[in-house]
Order: sequence, then C-alpha cells, then structure tokens
Amino acid sequence: MKIRTWIFFVFLAATSFLPACIKVRAMADLALLGGSLWTGDDARPWAEAVAVRGEKIVAVGTSKDIRRLVGPGTRVIDLAGALVVPGFIDSHTHFLDGGFALLSIRLREAKSRDEFVARIRDKAVELAKGEWILNGDWDQQQFDPPELPRRDWIDAATPENPVCVNRHDGHMVLANSLALMRAGITASTPSPAGGEILRDSRTGEPTGILKDAAMELVTRHIPEPTAEARLKTAEAALRLAAENGITSTHDMAYGTGNFTVYRQLIDAGKLTCRVFLYVPISNVDAFSRLSLKTPFGNDFLKIGGLKGFVDGSLGSSTALFFEPYTDDPKGLGLFHPDMIPEGIMEQRIRAADAAGLQVAVHAIGDRANAVLLDIFEKVITQNGPRDRRWRIEHVQHLRPEDMERMARLRIIASVQPYHAIDDGRWAEQKIGPERCRTTYAFRSLLDKGVRLAAGSDWTVAPLDPLAGIYAAVTRRTTDGKHPGGWYPEQKISLEQALRAYTTDGAYAEFAELSKGTIKEGFLADLVVLNRNIFRIPAEEIAEARVQTTVVGGRIVFPN
Repeated sequence: MKIRTWIFFVFLAATSFLPACIKVRAMADLALLGGSLWTGDDARPWAEAVAVRGEKIVAVGTSKDIRRLVGPGTRVIDLAGALVVPGFIDSHTHFLDGGFALLSIRLREAKSRDEFVARIRDKAVELAKGEWILNGDWDQQQFDPPELPRRDWIDAATPENPVCVNRHDGHMVLANSLALMRAGITASTPSPAGGEILRDSRTGEPTGILKDAAMELVTRHIPEPTAEARLKTAEAALRLAAENGITSTHDMAYGTGNFTVYRQLIDAGKLTCRVFLYVPISNVDAFSRLSLKTPFGNDFLKIGGLKGFVDGSLGSSTALFFEPYTDDPKGLGLFHPDMIPEGIMEQRIRAADAAGLQVAVHAIGDRANAVLLDIFEKVITQNGPRDRRWRIEHVQHLRPEDMERMARLRIIASVQPYHAIDDGRWAEQKIGPERCRTTYAFRSLLDKGVRLAAGSDWTVAPLDPLAGIYAAVTRRTTDGKHPGGWYPEQKISLEQALRAYTTDGAYAEFAELSKGTIKEGFLADLVVLNRNIFRIPAEEIAEARVQTTVVGGRIVFPN
C-alpha cells in the first residue's frame, strides 16, 4: 500500500511539471509543422507550427512543442517552410450571385464591340427559345474606344432570347429589344425615381441601357431560379472560395432567399465557408417584430445585419457627388431607391439602432458618404454610445473632414482594394485628379484611426484576397500605367492589408474573439501559401497561390 501511495505521489509531482498543453489536451487531429506562421496575434506574431483538435486551434508554437500533440490518429502536414496565415475573410461579396455568374455568360473579358456581340450570339445558340441571357459583368472601359453597348448591337443575334446582362458593378444593365418589350419599356416610359433609362439622342428611343432603379423594370420579369439551380451555383462559389483561401465571407445579399440555400448546404455538410449574411435594410421591421439582434446564428451561418444603399457607382455615373462629373458637367449622380422617399434611410437606421442591429450601407460618391455620415452622427449622438460596428461599404470618394468623422464615430470602412487598381485606369477622366487624391484613401483612413475590413465585391472584382492585398500594397493599375502606384501615398503595408482581410474582417462581424487570428481556442481557419509574401517583392504578391485551405479543422482545398 505504501509503495502504491509513493508511486501515485511521484506521478502527480512529475505531471505537474509537464507543459499545460500535454496535461489538459488530447492529441491533435491535425498538425501543421515546420512553417512560418503569421498569426495576427500581437502577443505572438510569429510561430512555426499549429495543432488543431476538432474545429479549434489547441496549440501554437515551435514544431518541437506541437510534435508532443501528434498521436497515431493525427494528420500531419510538413509545411517545409511555407507561410501560414489566418483564413481570409472577404468582407463584401454577392456570393450566390457570383455562383450564377460562374455558370453564365462571361463578358468581362470582351475587349471590343465585336467580341461582346460574338459572346452573346454564342450563348444564344446554346439556349432554348425563350431562355434569358443573364449576368455577364461587362465593362465598357475595356472597349477601344470605351462606349456603352446598345440593344441594336445584339438584337439580330438574340431574336428569340430576352437579354439582361449587367455591368460588372451591378448598377447598369443592357437589355435587348425583346426584354424591353416584355417590360413594356418604350420611348414614352419615364425614368423611375432613383434610376435612368438611357435614350438615343436623335430618336428618343431606349438604347437598352438601364441604370439602378430602372433595371428593376426588366429584372422583375426574369423567372426565379429553381432550388436546384441555387444549390448548384452555391457549390460553384464555394469551390472558388476554397481555392482562394476564403474561410469566411460577408454576403451582401440583395434578397432573403440565400439563407435557405445556406441552411440546405449545412444540412448536407457542404458549407465549406462561413457566411455572415446581410439582408436588405427594408426588412428592418421584421427584425424588430421578432426581437432579433445581430449577429444571429452559429459559427457557420449568421444573419449579420442590414444592408442599404445611398447611391450607385462611379463607372455607371450614378455615384453621388457634390460637384459634377468631369466627363458630364450636368451629372451629379443619383440617390439609390433606398433613399426614396426622403428621410426613409434615416427612419430605417433609427429603427435598426433601436432594435440593436448592425447596419452596412453602400456609399461611393463624396456626397453619398457625407449624407450617410450625417445620418449616422445624428442617430449615434441622440441615442448614445454602444458597440454598433456600423459600416460604410466602399467609401470610395471622401472629403478629408469625413474621414475625421468616420474615426470619431467609430465607423468601419468596408473597402475593396482591387477596385483602386481597376478604376484607377479611368477614374480621373470621370472626376478629375483632385477628387482622386482621396479616392480609395486607405492610408489616410488608417492614419485617422479608422478600421479597414477588406473584401472583393465579387463579382465586381475577382474573389481573390491575394489580388486585393497586392492592390492595397502596390496600387499598380491593371493597365500597367502606374508602376509606382496610383496615388502611391495611399499605399498601406503588407501587414495592414493582411489584418484587413483577417483580424479586422473578424472584428467587422463581432467575431474577433473567435476567428481571424491563429491563436489557442480560436476556430481553426488557416491558409497555407505557396510563396512567403513577406519575403518577395510586393509586385509579386499577386503571383502567390493558395496551397491549402482549412476551415474549422477540415481541409477544404485541395479536396
């Protein structure tokens, strides 16, 4: 008996000196060893290895430390020095719309009128009579010379198929004559409030281009996709997200149907990316009636908040400015239908605040941002401080004084860096160099103390965080004409860009204590890159690729 007692106390004493990870944690399910881990954790910014059990990280440290958690059932990945970062969080996508675009006509790459028409003609041949030709993501700035497409370009190629193909920013579509006829749009049809029907300057007939609210005149006649089609497109979007290291996305859904699709994917075990879903701000009363506060849901699917719009886009000349467009002395842009009637946006934001809801509102032009900040400031001042984490989506064109207000009001800047190197090809032609100095002003916003949450706005830009990081760090426009950066004073550091796609993306969805960082107890969302972007020239960041994507401890790419 005495011997047994002595053995027990020796065992107890010995185990008290073992590392905590050995005493209280079982063996790891997954271990990544021998790498270079940028953790995003200020207390330990770099490490060599990480261990995962279930959905969470159980240890971060040296390879020697983590090997102690490797057992017979542990899957071990030898990183061979590769860089690991927290899973990328894309803070602004139109995720299921992107899935539909992947499986639809591709017009973004069309460089001329002839190529544009040829792609539509080829698509019409594939389809049955009466089927719609949709999506497209065309960009007239790609044409030489740039010009808006017209229905008479495509009518002969599409006599039996209605066409409604969108510009890549989603604020303008081209409809053919058959689609206009179905919508009842003629020369006498007035432009709706918050939209515009473009007309031929000689005849007054519609050209086929519809902007913002006018788009709905046609889109409401498009048949709803089947449940099977929605699942198919969602799976296509998820595959692309996994390939690009995206472990979470903020889906700025135009409707409420996406939630059902995501629930079906969860039930089937196929949701391989965490979704933070925003629904139209017009639904604010429903949230209030149900006493739902945001975020609401679980680690894989949450209703994040309410999405609204103040204006349109720069490329469609519907972004709202104080001064006219340089290329259109009469044009100031348009208020989005969400702002009509006057006062409705403030009313909805007040209702959201009373219900404890997060709001994320699209504002691009300098006047749109100022108007929105006026509303935010009025509501916040009257209702007092709380942790709102309200967001402005895009914040593309700002007056310096409005950057100060954003910082003071603690408004999150939800930015899309790739837009800067895309729009930078032609933005000065539309608004002049002076306003461009505070366009995509990432450095100025950070210097003022504004938090950046970065995303793509897919399909407006590629669903590729590395392309966005490259854009934020270099600001080299896609036409190669600004090798030193377009307004280079607005470049940010690599670490700042990474934080915008990880830790601060998590903050923007109230999840900074559970993801966005490689840290014990956090969700095991990890990305392995094939190149160490800290050790290569910034100009080569866009050439790096994702090697492995882990979501909740599960390897989803390659799969």
